[in-house]
Amino acid sequence: MLKYTAAIIVTIVLGLSSRRFPNVLPDIITVNAGDILWASMIYFGFRFICTKRSLAWAAGWSAIFCFGIEFSQLYQAEWIVAVRSTVVGSLILGRGFLAIDLARYVIGIAAAWIVDKYAFQRSKR
Repeated sequence: MLKYTAAIIVTIVLGLSSRRFPNVLPDIITVNAGDILWASMIYFGFRFICTKRSLAWAAGWSAIFCFGIEFSQLYQAEWIVAVRSTVVGSLILGRGFLAIDLARYVIGIAAAWIVDKYAFQRSKR
């Protein structure tokens, strides 16, 4: 459980840093890192909450969650737009639908799954 807590904290720090210091990072990282790391954090969060479930289960539910948040951005009622205009609201719910974000989420979940399978699971043996 400690490894997932650490993974969540590290991904949050890296994700916020990619937004805070875009001028010191290559454009490809500043454009993509936030969404990739957000999806990785969601995966690690599912693993933290449900450690007895399989890695595939965590990956599947992470994708459903991330895709759900992205598609929810198509809903533009005044109240939700106001929530999304806050810093916390935009970090959690995003601002507007971008299809490319779906690919970024898949990459982030796959990267977290690889870390989990080949680093975290190996340490259990």
